[in-house]
Amino acid sequence: MSGKFINKRLLTIVLLVFINKPSVLLAADVIASPNVQTASLSLNELRHIFFMRTQEWPDGTPIKVYVLSDNSELHKQFSKEKLGVFPYKLRRLWDRNTFSGTGQAPVVLDNELDMIKVISAGKGGIGYVSDKIINNSNQGLFNVLFINVE
Repeated sequence: MSGKFINKRLLTIVLLVFINKPSVLLAADVIASPNVQTASLSLNELRHIFFMRTQEWPDGTPIKVYVLSDNSELHKQFSKEKLGVFPYKLRRLWDRNTFSGTGQAPVVLDNELDMIKVISAGKGGIGYVSDKIINNSNQGLFNVLFINVE
Protein backbone atom coordinates (compact mmCIF):
# COMPACT_ATOMS: atom_id res chain seq x y z
CA MET A 1 0.00 0.00 0.00
CA SER A 2 2.75 2.46 0.90
CA GLY A 3 4.63 1.59 -2.32
CA LYS A 4 1.68 2.74 -4.46
CA PHE A 5 1.42 5.93 -2.42
CA ILE A 6 5.12 6.67 -2.92
CA ASN A 7 4.87 5.98 -6.68
CA LYS A 8 1.86 8.31 -7.02
CA ARG A 9 3.61 10.97 -4.99
CA LEU A 10 6.78 10.65 -7.09
CA LEU A 11 4.75 10.86 -10.31
CA THR A 12 3.00 13.99 -9.02
CA ILE A 13 6.33 15.64 -8.20
CA VAL A 14 7.79 14.78 -11.61
CA LEU A 15 4.71 16.16 -13.39
CA LEU A 16 4.84 19.37 -11.37
CA VAL A 17 8.50 19.87 -12.23
CA PHE A 18 7.80 19.50 -15.96
CA ILE A 19 4.68 21.67 -15.85
CA ASN A 20 6.46 24.47 -14.01
CA LYS A 21 9.69 24.33 -16.02
CA PRO A 22 9.70 27.44 -18.30
CA SER A 23 11.54 25.81 -21.20
CA VAL A 24 8.86 23.14 -21.51
CA LEU A 25 6.22 25.82 -21.94
CA LEU A 26 8.11 27.82 -24.56
CA ALA A 27 8.20 27.16 -28.26
CA ALA A 28 10.54 29.30 -30.34
CA ASP A 29 9.55 30.46 -33.82
CA VAL A 30 11.92 32.09 -36.29
CA ILE A 31 10.97 35.57 -37.47
CA ALA A 32 12.43 37.85 -40.14
CA SER A 33 12.10 41.46 -41.24
CA PRO A 34 9.11 42.28 -43.46
CA ASN A 35 11.37 42.87 -46.48
CA VAL A 36 12.76 39.30 -46.36
CA GLN A 37 11.22 37.44 -49.28
CA THR A 38 12.09 33.98 -47.95
CA ALA A 39 9.08 32.12 -46.52
CA SER A 40 10.93 29.02 -45.36
CA LEU A 41 14.42 27.79 -44.56
CA SER A 42 15.90 24.34 -44.37
CA LEU A 43 17.36 23.37 -41.03
CA ASN A 44 20.80 23.54 -42.61
CA GLU A 45 20.16 27.09 -43.90
CA LEU A 46 18.95 28.15 -40.46
CA ARG A 47 22.07 26.76 -38.84
CA HIS A 48 24.34 28.49 -41.37
CA ILE A 49 22.63 31.81 -40.66
CA PHE A 50 22.86 31.53 -36.87
CA PHE A 51 26.40 30.11 -37.05
CA MET A 52 27.17 33.34 -38.99
CA ARG A 53 28.28 31.48 -42.14
CA THR A 54 25.56 32.80 -44.45
CA GLN A 55 25.78 36.56 -44.73
CA GLU A 56 23.13 37.48 -47.31
CA TRP A 57 19.54 36.63 -48.18
CA PRO A 58 18.97 35.25 -51.71
CA ASP A 59 18.13 38.78 -52.94
CA GLY A 60 21.51 40.10 -51.74
CA THR A 61 20.24 41.89 -48.61
CA PRO A 62 22.72 41.51 -45.73
CA ILE A 63 21.50 39.24 -42.93
CA LYS A 64 21.46 40.77 -39.46
CA VAL A 65 21.15 38.09 -36.76
CA TYR A 66 19.50 38.91 -33.42
CA VAL A 67 19.46 36.67 -30.35
CA LEU A 68 18.45 36.86 -26.71
CA SER A 69 21.01 36.67 -23.91
CA ASP A 70 22.79 33.39 -23.28
CA ASN A 71 20.95 32.85 -19.99
CA SER A 72 17.48 33.33 -21.50
CA GLU A 73 15.34 30.18 -21.34
CA LEU A 74 14.05 30.85 -24.86
CA HIS A 75 17.61 31.21 -26.19
CA LYS A 76 18.60 27.93 -24.55
CA GLN A 77 15.62 26.16 -26.04
CA PHE A 78 16.11 27.70 -29.50
CA SER A 79 19.79 26.73 -29.52
CA LYS A 80 19.15 23.15 -28.49
CA GLU A 81 15.91 22.40 -30.34
CA LYS A 82 16.19 24.44 -33.54
CA LEU A 83 19.96 24.62 -34.05
CA GLY A 84 20.90 21.35 -32.37
CA VAL A 85 23.72 22.85 -30.34
CA PHE A 86 24.16 23.83 -26.72
CA PRO A 87 24.16 27.61 -26.10
CA TYR A 88 27.71 27.60 -24.71
CA LYS A 89 29.00 26.01 -27.93
CA LEU A 90 27.16 28.62 -29.98
CA ARG A 91 28.73 31.39 -27.88
CA ARG A 92 32.16 29.78 -28.28
CA LEU A 93 31.71 29.77 -32.08
CA TRP A 94 30.66 33.43 -32.14
CA ASP A 95 33.54 34.44 -29.87
CA ARG A 96 36.05 32.55 -32.01
CA ASN A 97 34.75 34.27 -35.16
CA THR A 98 34.91 37.68 -33.49
CA PHE A 99 38.36 37.32 -31.94
CA SER A 100 39.92 35.75 -35.03
CA GLY A 101 38.55 38.52 -37.23
CA THR A 102 36.79 36.04 -39.54
CA GLY A 103 33.27 37.07 -38.58
CA GLN A 104 31.10 38.71 -36.04
CA ALA A 105 28.66 37.77 -33.31
CA PRO A 106 24.93 38.41 -33.52
CA VAL A 107 23.31 41.37 -31.79
CA VAL A 108 22.09 40.40 -28.31
CA LEU A 109 18.74 41.88 -27.27
CA ASP A 110 17.19 42.10 -23.81
CA ASN A 111 13.76 40.60 -24.50
CA GLU A 112 11.30 39.38 -27.10
CA LEU A 113 9.56 42.74 -27.46
CA ASP A 114 12.89 44.35 -28.38
CA MET A 115 13.40 41.50 -30.87
CA ILE A 116 10.08 42.29 -32.56
CA LYS A 117 10.74 46.06 -32.60
CA VAL A 118 14.24 45.76 -34.08
CA ILE A 119 13.38 43.11 -36.67
CA SER A 120 10.16 44.81 -37.79
CA ALA A 121 11.91 48.18 -38.18
CA GLY A 122 15.05 46.94 -39.95
CA LYS A 123 15.99 45.19 -43.16
CA GLY A 124 17.33 41.67 -43.41
CA GLY A 125 16.90 40.85 -39.74
CA ILE A 126 16.32 37.37 -38.36
CA GLY A 127 15.68 36.20 -34.82
CA TYR A 128 13.25 34.19 -32.75
CA VAL A 129 10.40 34.72 -30.33
CA SER A 130 8.03 32.45 -28.44
CA ASP A 131 4.92 31.36 -30.31
CA LYS A 132 2.85 33.03 -27.56
CA ILE A 133 4.29 36.41 -28.59
CA ILE A 134 3.59 35.68 -32.25
CA ASN A 135 -0.02 34.76 -31.55
CA ASN A 136 -0.57 38.00 -29.63
CA SER A 137 1.22 40.42 -32.00
CA ASN A 138 0.05 42.44 -34.97
CA GLN A 139 0.26 40.83 -38.38
CA GLY A 140 2.61 42.43 -40.89
CA LEU A 141 5.29 43.52 -38.42
CA PHE A 142 7.48 40.56 -39.33
CA ASN A 143 7.50 37.30 -41.27
CA VAL A 144 7.31 33.97 -39.49
CA LEU A 145 9.62 31.55 -41.31
CA PHE A 146 8.76 27.91 -41.73
CA ILE A 147 11.71 25.64 -40.91
CA ASN A 148 11.80 22.56 -43.12
CA VAL A 149 13.44 19.75 -41.15
CA GLU A 150 13.69 17.31 -44.05
